[in-house]
Amino acid sequence: MSLTMPIVIGAVLGLGIFALVRALMPSKRSAVATVARIDAMRARGAAYESQRATADAESPGRFGTMRSRVGRRVAEFYLQQGWEQRSLRADLAVLDRSWEKFLATKVLLAAVGVFFGPFLFAVIWTLGFGSSPIIPVWLALMFGALFFFLPDLEVRRDAADKRRDLRRVIGAYLDLVSMSLAGGRGLPEALMAAAEVSDGWATQRIRSALADARITGVSQWQALGSLGEELGVEELKDLSASLALVADDGAKVRESLASRAETMRHRELAEIEGSAGEKSQSMLVAQLLLCAGFLVFLIFPAAMRVFQV
Repeated sequence: MSLTMPIVIGAVLGLGIFALVRALMPSKRSAVATVARIDAMRARGAAYESQRATADAESPGRFGTMRSRVGRRVAEFYLQQGWEQRSLRADLAVLDRSWEKFLATKVLLAAVGVFFGPFLFAVIWTLGFGSSPIIPVWLALMFGALFFFLPDLEVRRDAADKRRDLRRVIGAYLDLVSMSLAGGRGLPEALMAAAEVSDGWATQRIRSALADARITGVSQWQALGSLGEELGVEELKDLSASLALVADDGAKVRESLASRAETMRHRELAEIEGSAGEKSQSMLVAQLLLCAGFLVFLIFPAAMRVFQV
């Protein structure tokens, strides 16, 4: 037992160091990774990809260079394994964050967790608790896995908040488009004019998608559908499908947009009422717990006198 455990611990640490060095070492790209990279650049636009790559390359310092290198290696490994992670990519697209930087953050946090587990065990062992040599291995694995998935929770929480704001903007955007159509503008002009009203991040994303549609030659409702697919927003995809059906009839377009905006407002109102109801219930539970604690505080002295007698 005394000889086996150091061998196991050394093997686990050696495997971790080998995986880190292997991720940092450059290797020949496979055909699958190359084709996937070309498809991604074609879908998102070569200009956007080059801008994102330039922003990644401009990370200052040695740590930024190492982070970019680790992110590229892990991203290529995901491509080779066929792990698309579409929902997570959509969350990162909503937050306008780089996929490579996100993967590098996950890997580096996992490495910190692997070293944090044995460090915590050393502190506990110094205090006189725990003596089994298998505990550092389990702590390293547990904290490594925990730190690896922590960025996912943060990204999903922040993306849910931004999608909620985006849906509110889309409802107002549809009203503006409907009013522009009622004023005599065509559908392409109305879509762009409504997106130029505000400089918020949501309208900027819509305006950029419409501007790219003019350059690439696709219809603007198809660009909105592609934006909804990228951001994971079903309202934009539904809007694209409905505009494709009634794009030639201005009256039907106005009716469709007005009814869709009204539906989104009713849904938003229902979500606000539901959130308010949940907060009211939580406040009621807190008040009940406070009352119960106060009753215990009042009854406890009398109860102690009764039981002592």
